[in-house]
Amino acid sequence: MTAALVLTLGLARSSSAESPLAAKGLTAVSGIKVGHVTLKERPTGCTVVLAAGGAVAGVDVRGGAPGTRETDLLDPVNSVQKVQAIVLAGGSAFGLAAATGTVKWLEEKDLGEETSVVRVPIVPSAILFDLGIGDAKVRPTADCGYEAAAAATDGAVAEGNVGAGAGATVGKLLGPGRSMKAGTGTAAIVLPDGLVVAALVAVNALGDVVDPTTGRVVAGLRTPDGRGLADARTVVRLGGMGRPPVGANTTIGVVATNAILTKTQATKVAQMAHDGYARALSPIHTPGDGDVIFALATGTWAREGDVALVGALAAEVMADAIVRAARQATGLAGYPAARDLEAKAPPTP
Repeated sequence: MTAALVLTLGLARSSSAESPLAAKGLTAVSGIKVGHVTLKERPTGCTVVLAAGGAVAGVDVRGGAPGTRETDLLDPVNSVQKVQAIVLAGGSAFGLAAATGTVKWLEEKDLGEETSVVRVPIVPSAILFDLGIGDAKVRPTADCGYEAAAAATDGAVAEGNVGAGAGATVGKLLGPGRSMKAGTGTAAIVLPDGLVVAALVAVNALGDVVDPTTGRVVAGLRTPDGRGLADARTVVRLGGMGRPPVGANTTIGVVATNAILTKTQATKVAQMAHDGYARALSPIHTPGDGDVIFALATGTWAREGDVALVGALAAEVMADAIVRAARQATGLAGYPAARDLEAKAPPTP
């Protein structure tokens, strides 16, 4: 990385003033818009990352229980080079329906991959399992995906209990009774030369959220009395993990850059961004998590990106977004958030 100062959102590692552009989160990347729909009656929801002008895309899927749509299309050997949107949703496999609504909205705008007949919108999607929160019959629908696309803006991205992260929880290593609320988070890094790398994530992990800057748990598995944090890393080291249920978790996210990348390079960036998951979530990529990261390159910077640099920054900013997802969340009945436990903590001597 250059010696020039890096301006970041939410990073204790930087002593610089916060960049107004970085403060927007994922929409700091020119050409990207974000829209949320939140079904507060459960809660659950979906988040649409709109790249209406098209963005080169890659994906990396890890964990044992993924739920995805059109990820095979993003393989670098396959023909389609650009997508018009990415949809992240709650509702498990039912939530994949949200992407259909986004496709409809894009078709109405005549946006998509040119074919000999019509333009076909390319909208890969990933879901997380949040059906254990509230009424499992309330799920994101195609209407939600349509509305989220219609609501997408390039303004600052809302965080916390919104969109795909509305029903997200963490710290389920020993079952749901000691877990906590998480949500949606976003962050961006802006370099002085104009390169932007940003992330958005819905955190619904089996494990804990750990702040890489301090090594401390932010949210996750609580102590038996529910008042403190047990630290899943300690539980795992003592062999207490057991066999967590499959299909109750999954963290899904998007990293984006304004640099020019090929499809192969975008795929490598998605792979490297998973290091951000590993730094800020513990444990991660388990059989009970279906973790997915999409990578988008809008090319609006009009310069080829250094893949090593973009990928390294993607991991950094994804870790920041995960921590923000925990800190910006609001507690629900039986699922306190980080801010709730911090409020109860005794003052530091």
